[in-house]
Amino acid sequence: MTADQTVPRLPASLGLDQADPVLVEAITSGLIKVEEVLREVVRSDVDFVNQAATHLVKAGGKRFRPLFTLLAAQFADGNTDEVITAAAAVELVHLATLYHDDVMDEATMRRGTNSVNARWDNTIAILTGDFLFAHASGLVARLGSEAARIIAETMGELVTGQMRETVGPGPGDDAVAHYLTVIGQKTGSLIATSARYGGMFSHATPEQTTALQRFGDLIGTAFQISDDIIDIASPADESGKTPGTDLREGVRTLPMHYALAQDPDPRLAELLAGPITDDDEVDEALTLLRKSPGLEQAIRTLGDYADRARAQLTALPPCSARDALDMLARYVVARTR
Repeated sequence: MTADQTVPRLPASLGLDQADPVLVEAITSGLIKVEEVLREVVRSDVDFVNQAATHLVKAGGKRFRPLFTLLAAQFADGNTDEVITAAAAVELVHLATLYHDDVMDEATMRRGTNSVNARWDNTIAILTGDFLFAHASGLVARLGSEAARIIAETMGELVTGQMRETVGPGPGDDAVAHYLTVIGQKTGSLIATSARYGGMFSHATPEQTTALQRFGDLIGTAFQISDDIIDIASPADESGKTPGTDLREGVRTLPMHYALAQDPDPRLAELLAGPITDDDEVDEALTLLRKSPGLEQAIRTLGDYADRARAQLTALPPCSARDALDMLARYVVARTR
């Protein structure tokens, strides 16, 4: 890596600060290799394309999905060349979805910098996302037809989840079930594939690879639910995030769906009818949501997903990697308290 590039570190937000130092070193060294692949594969001889394509890569981020691939690989042969390639591919897919999401959300910032649609325009953002999807497919093609089939199915899940969210639940549909399906497809599916690739390309057993895939699916959904809870329950000075972001964007999250399904306060139902632009009304909605049974029910659902994820670990051999996954599953619940 060049001097102006940041050496990747395990995100503090994953609760792995007590993980085995040898494991942490293996993951960190793998992330450095992934970063090198990302920067190389999106580079273009066309300067304008190069600027847009590398925009989010250079902005950094948690690299949560490649981290999962690398962590899953530690149950077998570790950071093989195929594992590194797979880890870079899933991150490219994720980055491509962010370019498209920013267009749909009319976002102006992403990872502390101007979003591509704000810096250039929506057309450039969409085309850049397509450019990254193309390069992700090129990386996966190196891994064989089975890997290509898996990523194609995963992309289908991502798009279906986004379409479900955009259209919303139909008449008579259960809003909670609809929401859980959406976040399972939009978030859980790619993290599941990330873990699956880690098992596959480190030569873990089929049983272990399946357990890793299921763990990734469940814990990915759990992280989204925990973010939903934190956006309501945690003061800004504790979470580091401004509470009520979802309210301001008019996004109904799991605690909101639960609150609305349980004989809601009429004023809360009125506030949740659309985006809230007034700060006082955001505070009012947060107060009502914190008092509602919906928040507690979301916390219970989070605990259920985390417990189901941890149950998958029994199929994996005892080792520092399994300990780390257990820490992560416990932390996803603890971070909301």
